[in-house]
Order: sequence, then structure tokens, then C-alpha cells
Amino acid sequence: MPQNIIEVENISKLYKLGNIGTGTLSHDLNRWWSKVTKKEDPYMLAGEKNDRHAKGTSSYVWSLKDISFEIQRGDIFGVIGGNGAGKSTLLKILSKITKPTTGSIKLDGRIASLLEVGTGFHPELTGRENIYLNGAILGMRKQEIKKRFDEIVAFSEIGRYIDTPVKKYSSGMFVRLAFSVGAHLEPDILIIDEVLAVGDANFQSKCLGKMEDVSRNQGRTVLFVSHNIAAIKQLCNKAVLLEQGTQKMTGPIKDVLAAYQRRGVDTDAGKRKNLPLDAPGYFTEWELKGKNKDERHSCYTGDTCVFSFAFHAQENMKGCEVRFVIRYEEMFILNASSLSNNGTAFSVTPNNYRFSFKFDFPVKDAEFDIEVIFVSFGKIIDSWRSNTKFVVLDNLSSYLGAGLINPDAKFSMHEEGTILAV
Repeated sequence: MPQNIIEVENISKLYKLGNIGTGTLSHDLNRWWSKVTKKEDPYMLAGEKNDRHAKGTSSYVWSLKDISFEIQRGDIFGVIGGNGAGKSTLLKILSKITKPTTGSIKLDGRIASLLEVGTGFHPELTGRENIYLNGAILGMRKQEIKKRFDEIVAFSEIGRYIDTPVKKYSSGMFVRLAFSVGAHLEPDILIIDEVLAVGDANFQSKCLGKMEDVSRNQGRTVLFVSHNIAAIKQLCNKAVLLEQGTQKMTGPIKDVLAAYQRRGVDTDAGKRKNLPLDAPGYFTEWELKGKNKDERHSCYTGDTCVFSFAFHAQENMKGCEVRFVIRYEEMFILNASSLSNNGTAFSVTPNNYRFSFKFDFPVKDAEFDIEVIFVSFGKIIDSWRSNTKFVVLDNLSSYLGAGLINPDAKFSMHEEGTILAV
């Protein structure tokens, strides 16, 4: 049976905004007395949720609150969440850079961390000297480090600068050497934050392959934080989802990613704000219907989707057309019109209408922007780009690749001749 190499039990981290300490001697004395009398810290009761968008009433914020999970030896464990979710704080606690306010952690083995550019390096020492320094910190003997030295330098691809003080390195060179040191000095647990994003695409791909190797083939454990969902999906077998310092879900990677992709989908009913009431007509809301009836604004890859739009006409209009656009980071993914496929222009009278577009959606999992346009005799009557995202979820039954669009392709094979044996 696999062993637990990391056990996290109800850890929380409380930070005070502003100055270090509580700010006054009386507050410090109150906290000290609470600790002596084994009572709860009075300022922990004032801690608020880590919501960056809301104005709080307390100067104490819970960066993490009651986080618990277990990681088995050999797992590649993802830590997922938006900015301010508490991911980096969690990794710093696991790396023993900071202590949790409450809770406990059990670690079994040596840890190597790559959290920020330059972490663990002495700027005045050369790359060579920093390799030996990091190995000594991990408890390795000089001969062990020397045995792996050439491999570390070759992987980092900065051999020409290995005897140069690292203070002269670029951020990319820092990351190259730091990852190479952490991956090759054989720690039991390798903790990697979003810092890999500093490196170029080729080196990132190389690092992902190395992480997979140290886990699959060497039985080591990797904790990986990234906003690159494709990389998380490719590497990790389990994950924890954090949101504003709280734990939303822990489990198999596909389940956690599905929950992450659904975040915020149902928080907005798709209704339009700031209606243009002086227009001859205007859109008021939109809705998507796919196979999953519980989701108002999401579907799975390959679903037959029906987008519907509510429209209020205030005047008689003729020669009308509805255009529908889906964008991914300002790139047009779909541009449909009610005039397509032998459609004809239509007329409306003052009333409420609902327009619909139905089609198969072969796009891979991502978030998209939608825009709908109402036209009369070539004149735009209303154009609405919704704040609510349209979300495509992986169908979870198979992973078809990293392409944004994966259309059904008809494949054929013809035998054109006979290959003679040589």
C-alpha cells in the first residue's frame, strides 16, 4: 500500500495587514497572556476571509483556513486556485519557510523548494558553489553532489556561466539552475510554484518531463502550482482546489479541474446589467443548454449546444438579423448569423422574443466570451458582450489532446503499392 509522505491537518495562517506585529504593546501583551493561559488568541476571532475585492473591517486576514489533505509517496499533487487563493502560502508552510497559525503538518523525507526566483541561492556565490550549498542543505555529502554535478549543469544549459556569481544571472538562468539542482539532488519531495513561467517554452516543457520522470520512475513526490491547466492535467494525478484561503475540493485531478472550471459559472444568471432602455430594442439575458441541464452557462466538449437570447423590442423593425460571436482571448472562434443556411430576414413588433442558435461544439475546455448583435437593414440596433463567461468542460471520458479545436475528421487509408523486403 502507498505511504503518506505528507499529512496536512486543519492548518490555518493568519496575517496582519500593515505593520509587523499587532501594532501596540497592549495587543502584544494580550496575545502573550492568551498563550500563557492556553486561551484562544483574541485576534484570531477578528480574522476575516481573504477576499481582495471586498473592503474589510478587520486588519487580520486568514490567508488559509482549516486546510486538510494527504499526499502519498510518488504522487504529483496539484495546488489549484485563482490569485489570492492561498497557494503560495500553503507551499511556504510545507517548505517550512513559515509556520501555520494553527494545525499540524507531518512530512516524511527531504524537501527541495522552488518558490521564487533566487530562493536558496547566495548571490555572491557562483553557480557551482550554490549547487554544493544546496546539496549540503539537503543533507547530501560532497561526493554525492559531485557525482551528479555534470548532469545538473547539462540539464540547466548554463555551463558557460557556472563559475560566474549568480547575482549576474538573468531570472531565466536562475530558474534553470534552481530547477536542475532541485530535480537532480534527489529530494523526497519537490515543491514547485509558478516560478517556472519565467523560463522559455522549451525549458518549461523539459521541466515538465523531468517532473514526470522523478515521480513515475523514481517514486518521488511533486507538489506543483501552476495556472497552466494543460500542464496540471498532463502531470498531476491528484489536486486540491483553494478559493480565498478555503479548501473547496480535494481528489482526483479530473474531478478537481472540473470543479475549478465551473467556478463562478452559476454566480451570474446571465442577465444584462445597464440595459439601453432608449434603444428600439435590446437583449436582456442569455442561456446555454447542453447535455448537463444543471449548468446554465457551460457544456462539455462535443455537446450539442443551444444558445438562447431574450430580446425586448420597443418598436416595429424590419429586415432584421441576429449575429452571434464567440471569442477566446479576442480571437474569433465562432461567428454565426440568423441568415446562414438559407435563413431570411425577419420583422418584429413591440414584444418579447427569444432567439436561439443550435450546433455541435467541438472546442476543448476553456472559458470564452460571447457577443450577440441585433441588426435592422444593416444598422446595429443593439450589441451586447456579456460579462458572464461561456465555459466548455472536458468530457472527462478521454483526453483528446491540447488543441483548442478538435473537429471530427474523416480518415481514410489507401494502399498504393507493395514495399519489397530489403
